[in-house]
Amino acid sequence: MSGLMLQLKQYRLTTAEILYHMPDHPSLLQSYLWQEYDLAPQFPTLRKFLDFWTHNLDGKLHSVKVSSVDLLQPPKWRNAQDLLTLH
Repeated sequence: MSGLMLQLKQYRLTTAEILYHMPDHPSLLQSYLWQEYDLAPQFPTLRKFLDFWTHNLDGKLHSVKVSSVDLLQPPKWRNAQDLLTLH
């Protein structure tokens, strides 16, 4: 399904920064950025991905930071503060 169709169904562009312990060096953390359209605030797509991660990948999760934004919004306008004329 296209991004526009997902947005019309209340999906939001979601970004997650996933910190995980490196399998060969557990004291070191590695960062992974994940981005997908998802439904806030439950984030079922992200939860499914994290569930896959914990069951199939070696790097143990440390933390996850989530950011989500609704891309389709009503138009915004404001009055111009200055008018410049170029000659």
